[in-house]
Amino acid sequence: MAHKTGCTVCGSDLVYSDRPRLSTCFICKNEVVTAVTCRKDHFICDACHSSDANELILQFCENTHQSDPVAIARLLMNQPQVKMHGPEHHFLVPAVLLAAYYNHTGDEEMKKLKLYKAKFRAEKVPGGFCGSHGNCGAAVGVGIFVSLITGATPLSGKSWQLANRITGRTLLMIADKGGPRCCKRDSFTAIAEASKFIQEEFSVSLPLSEARCDFSSLNQQCLHAGCSFYQKN
Repeated sequence: MAHKTGCTVCGSDLVYSDRPRLSTCFICKNEVVTAVTCRKDHFICDACHSSDANELILQFCENTHQSDPVAIARLLMNQPQVKMHGPEHHFLVPAVLLAAYYNHTGDEEMKKLKLYKAKFRAEKVPGGFCGSHGNCGAAVGVGIFVSLITGATPLSGKSWQLANRITGRTLLMIADKGGPRCCKRDSFTAIAEASKFIQEEFSVSLPLSEARCDFSSLNQQCLHAGCSFYQKN
């Protein structure tokens, strides 16, 4: 059975090395250069780690009629396919925002089209991006969301500006929360910041339930009371 945190094969702690090496994925057997294995040397590539989760996220967001992105996110986070940490959060953030936004505006066909585009883009953001590139995948996910609802391209004017502005703004909010990384904390922060942004820029007000985190027991690096989303178990 897959584990919700740590190594999804055996549950042991992950080890981050400063010397990437070629490792064989436990599931697909492809060889990939990585700096992350578990203490028992298991390695799961990003594609295998997030494949079931991303498909679940896509299908649920396509079919939900909710317009509260936090409620959608919490429901998905509680599914076994979505682990404590992982690149599936890079798709989860834009997916729940797109679902909520287009459910609010009533454009079902556009929602489905944009969700597929978001999945394609988000899957290009590797796991551990926050530590290795100084750019959290949750913030990138918000940029994906805004670029999709505005139709931004590298040649756009205003829409290009908006997508980059919200990415930077979200990244600063995530950085201000402090490290180490927590995919749940970063995702909640990104969703909240994106919701404020579309209210300010597009006068679209989405309902937001309280972003309560129920996952602290799964996170060895949890900040506990130092996190604004922490709920004592």
